[in-house]
Amino acid sequence: MDEASSQDATALLIRSLPKLPKTRLVELWKDNFGREPGRIRPELMLPILAYRIQERAYGGLSPKTSARSQVIATSLRPQSRSRDEARQRFKSGTKLVREWRGTTHEVTLNDAGYRYLGKTYKSLSPIACEITGTRWSGPAFFGTKKVKAS
Repeated sequence: MDEASSQDATALLIRSLPKLPKTRLVELWKDNFGREPGRIRPELMLPILAYRIQERAYGGLSPKTSARSQVIATSLRPQSRSRDEARQRFKSGTKLVREWRGTTHEVTLNDAGYRYLGKTYKSLSPIACEITGTRWSGPAFFGTKKVKAS
């Protein structure tokens, strides 16, 4: 088969994917990935399968492009802050005090976490939730959140 007819066959197969029954999609998946697709809906299989078929027929991304896309994907991930942000910024023994609806609440930082009313917590958020009865960011509630300079 020459290159032009191979490209035509690939294009034809890709265009036919939405009309194929799931059993045929599963067969194509196994042919292209060497394993069962697992529990995935056909509408989610289609773009993945189409990409893989094209990749195998025409070649994948160059190593340089692939590496660059990894860098971009990593830069787009949310930057997770440490759950122990306050413990990194303040010394063990530091007391965080917050008044809420006329009651003063005191949390003490220690090596194990945050001590409040005789119980130790891993983060400030469950304490803020316990105090307010609603979901709160603990660092925001207790004022320990770092403020970004503008």
